[in-house]
Amino acid sequence: FRGNPAAVCLLEDELEEGCHQKIAIEMKLSETAFIRKLHPSDNFTKSSRFALRWFTPTNEVRLCGHATLASAAVLFHKKKNMNSSLTFATLSGELKARQVGGRIILDMPLYLAYPQDLPEVQELVKAAVDNMNVQDVRYSPDTKKLLVRLSDAYERSDLEKLEVNAQELLRTETSKKVEGLIVTLKGKAGGKLDCYDFYSRYFAPWNGVPEDPVTGSAHTVLSSYWSQQLGKKEMCAFQCSGRGGEVKILLRDDGRVDIGGQAVLVLEGSLTV
Repeated sequence: FRGNPAAVCLLEDELEEGCHQKIAIEMKLSETAFIRKLHPSDNFTKSSRFALRWFTPTNEVRLCGHATLASAAVLFHKKKNMNSSLTFATLSGELKARQVGGRIILDMPLYLAYPQDLPEVQELVKAAVDNMNVQDVRYSPDTKKLLVRLSDAYERSDLEKLEVNAQELLRTETSKKVEGLIVTLKGKAGGKLDCYDFYSRYFAPWNGVPEDPVTGSAHTVLSSYWSQQLGKKEMCAFQCSGRGGEVKILLRDDGRVDIGGQAVLVLEGSLTV
């Protein structure tokens, strides 16, 4: 009961457009993924390319890492897909997934975050972290995510204890410029007990997700930021939500990022619509 749960729907036939959202509302998870065959002759066991969409309980999103990992896990582990790599056609372009040992590695886009003028977002930052000392604020226009870095003086436990009021975030940010807020902290990579390069938490009430447990899409921004800050291409991160989860990261020479994680199938069944 760790990590980020996702529902994965394998579609044999096209759904009516409004049906995706209704199912996502029924699932009541941060993301519900829908895998669709690209051609009538395709097969979930033999084919290597599929269409993939993601829905929160309120809307469709352009990118979701953990539900992509879950989708790949269903195809690899449940459907016994025989390919070494899978390709998903999504709103964010083609995403690839491959198995390496006990992990699934996602080939994800890498997004830059640019220095953000603090007065412009000061009220939102205060709503998120109150009076905690902030070391840096960045904005990723490609993802509409605001990154707030806490002072290096804080510990992991300080980030874990942070209480964020999602309704206050919604009240403060109404411009639609921000759709997700990342709070992050430098890790203690040299430590014996806690060897993570950085920590984070992610809040997206604008997409119907007050706090997301472990977020691949947030790490497409965090990876570029912390790689620049630490001078590293290979990192290990931990998202400090109540469920929590470890994320393995490798920045590639082609400007993308490999994000690795594990998935466990806990429930399966059929949905009649």
